[in-house]
Amino acid sequence: MKVRSSLKSLKTRHRDCKVVRRKGRVYVINKTDPRFKARQG
Repeated sequence: MKVRSSLKSLKTRHRDCKVVRRKGRVYVINKTDPRFKARQG
């Protein structure tokens, strides 16, 4: 999982990417391609 300062660029990489907020942190999750996982905050 990558820790990024901005997740906007990661979201546009793949059509299945979703931006999710959990416990004050922002995550990018992708069921079909798990290597796009990322966290912010």
